Amino acid sequence: MGRCFRALLIAFLLIIPVKASCCTSVIISGKARLDGRPVMLKHRDTDELNNRMRWFEGPVYDFIGLVNSSSKGGEVWSGHNSAGFCIMNTATYDLKDDEVPDSQMDKEGVLMYMALGRCADLRDFEILLNSLPKPWGVEANFGIIDAKGGAAYYEVNNHSYRRYDADNEPGGYMVVTNFTRSGRPEDRKGVDRFEKAVEIMKGLDISTVGHKELINSISRSGKPIMREISASAIVFEGVLPDEDPLQTVAWTVLGCPSTSVYIPLKVFDSDHIPAFMKEYRGGDNAQICSQSLVIKGIYGFEKGCAEECAEVEKYTDSHFSRTMSPSRYDSLIKKVYRKYKLMYLRKLPKVVS
Repeated sequence: MGRCFRALLIAFLLIIPVKASCCTSVIISGKARLDGRPVMLKHRDTDELNNRMRWFEGPVYDFIGLVNSSSKGGEVWSGHNSAGFCIMNTATYDLKDDEVPDSQMDKEGVLMYMALGRCADLRDFEILLNSLPKPWGVEANFGIIDAKGGAAYYEVNNHSYRRYDADNEPGGYMVVTNFTRSGRPEDRKGVDRFEKAVEIMKGLDISTVGHKELINSISRSGKPIMREISASAIVFEGVLPDEDPLQTVAWTVLGCPSTSVYIPLKVFDSDHIPAFMKEYRGGDNAQICSQSLVIKGIYGFEKGCAEECAEVEKYTDSHFSRTMSPSRYDSLIKKVYRKYKLMYLRKLPKVVS
């Protein structure tokens, strides 16, 4: 066992992060889409409203992860790595069937951190799970897409897991909130959000659905999916098996989905996360997340600045390319943020002296 992996095992046993709250998610198999690439959405609901992005040098793969702003490291709540492996989770409350105390639970973020640093595909994730000491300290659905065409959910508790491939589902996609297929029906949560997301997906053309459609149709759909505790949204758009895994894109909304804009993030050969999505001026919070929360406080989480944000995102979509160079990417994202910041300043109430 390598030194890095031994250190990760110790972290897995000792770190007790805050459990993520209820979330809404979708996975679409590449076989269901015209371009052949798998897609995955996580709409994050949590009491930790301040989120930011971090770059990590893993033991095998570098990766980008979404973290709570207060995080000191060792956990992420979704992310993707240089092998094109993307992972996220939704909490469940119907799987745990043991007496493992709460003090040994809530390690979903730690597990995802470990997976992003070591896994390239679904098989690697299963190998990782089977290598960890039990109890695993998790009760969750883990969604994964990879660069080999994999697209699946794992229902995981302390001692076992079940895998469900999107390929095998009607329509080639799955919607998951906060319950499982294999768990106790009486303990299901998030049923109202599940039913709304299912209805939304039925109205979409699955063959062409991408980041824009998923974020606008689901993450910005209003109650019950949109809530006061909606803190971020990410759509991972994968690659074909013969494409460069580094072309995987995470379209990331930091902050309330109706008051922020999606930013395409890629794993380059070094850290290219935009400065406004990382710690700001010595503090823990990301600038764009803080600005999003200000607008939310003024206009509410449903109204927000949807029309103005759409204009910024229209510019992003028309100029971004998966294959653009790091320098061109950095230049584009700076322009995108300037447009968002100008919009943000216009939305602030006028101060009368």
